[in-house]
Amino acid sequence: MVDERIRRYRDAALAMKDGRFEVDIPTAGEDEVARLGEALRQLGASMESKFSEMKKLSKATEEINSGLVLDDVLNHVYESFKGIIPFDRIGLSLIDEDGRSIRARWARSEAPLMYIVKDYSQPLEGSSLKRIIETGEPRILNDLETYLRDHPKSDSTKRIVAEGIRSSLTCPLIAMGKRIGVMFFSSMKADTYRDLHTELFLEIAGQLSLIVEKGRLYQELLELNELKNKFLGMAVHDLRNPLSSIKMSAEMMRDGDFGPVGESMEEGLRIIEQSCSGMVTLLEDLVDVNAIESGHLSLNREPVNLPDFLESCINLNRHTARKKSIEIKLNIEGQVPDPVMDPERMKQVMFNLISNAIKYSNPESDILVQASDCGKEVQVSVVDHGQGIAEEEISKLFKAYSRTSARPTAGEKSTGLGLAIVKRIVEAHGGRVWCTSKLGQGSTFYFTIPVAGLETSERIK
Repeated sequence: MVDERIRRYRDAALAMKDGRFEVDIPTAGEDEVARLGEALRQLGASMESKFSEMKKLSKATEEINSGLVLDDVLNHVYESFKGIIPFDRIGLSLIDEDGRSIRARWARSEAPLMYIVKDYSQPLEGSSLKRIIETGEPRILNDLETYLRDHPKSDSTKRIVAEGIRSSLTCPLIAMGKRIGVMFFSSMKADTYRDLHTELFLEIAGQLSLIVEKGRLYQELLELNELKNKFLGMAVHDLRNPLSSIKMSAEMMRDGDFGPVGESMEEGLRIIEQSCSGMVTLLEDLVDVNAIESGHLSLNREPVNLPDFLESCINLNRHTARKKSIEIKLNIEGQVPDPVMDPERMKQVMFNLISNAIKYSNPESDILVQASDCGKEVQVSVVDHGQGIAEEEISKLFKAYSRTSARPTAGEKSTGLGLAIVKRIVEAHGGRVWCTSKLGQGSTFYFTIPVAGLETSERIK
């Protein structure tokens, strides 16, 4: 007759196979079957512990992977892995671009003072870290004080011991086959890592390698973008004034302020004026894009009488429209409440939309500016009867430097930034912007601005 315990051991093994570890395993007795039961119980407890660790690790890694900025990722590592693995300090060092040295990138500790902080650097040649990086194998030092006595010239060990650290586990970081650095798990107690399996730490390091590399590259991108914004701001400032001076001088020469001007010279001066105007417009657009990207473009909102505002925007563009025999009309549908907006920034929106309508409209056509009440917001539209935009190209609109196959009907210049600026300003007001168009029939650009709101100053981000 089969021992009943064997059947229960079989059921327990099948349950553990399915990830259910809380099963009743009889262990009473002194025979071999009882000892088998005790071994099975211990196996279940060990598997449950490791399964729980892996669940925590997976959840922590998933949360960490959602981060982008490296410092945020590493701080999340520190918080998330507490309770999963033992440490009082975590440090990250990355290999410099020249491959000759390794530099501390981040560290966090329970110690009141840290002596190895960001930018602490040491050469790889002759360093014990070189072997770890080259072999991909971790290193455990369970008694750093003894290690320091044996290696008295090790500056990094001297510093870490001064922090109160007594044992450490160093894991190599390898992302996509590239050796990028090392991660240090350290404890204020000696022998912390003596009986631990390094596989778990290596798995953590392996998963973190890609996350760390992603975070590092993203942070570098942010820093480069900030540098680009600063350079662009300086370049625009240095170019705008000379261009304005050249344009003004050309106008004065063409007006005869410096003496008679022949017909051929007048045409040349006109080209200089137009080129300078185009460059100044481009620079002003770049200034706005730079300000928007860096978060330095402010909104000063106030209630605005919409019919009067739209009429003033139309008047600013009438002269340009007359050159192409285009008439701009205004239609206000019923009573329109006052939107709360920044009139200067919204004037920029209207100028871009109306000037675009003029550029892409055929001579001797009409442009219609309309406004209507939509409850909690007002809707404004600019309708032209020009060449229109192909349906598959509408998605390109409102993106910086993006152009469609439509071309200005009189060869006017375009920076490719105007609609991108329009979108950001409108959305910063809490509104929406979109376009409908049909080839050969024209286009309509719409935007909305909320009516309710308080007069305030905000930054576009």
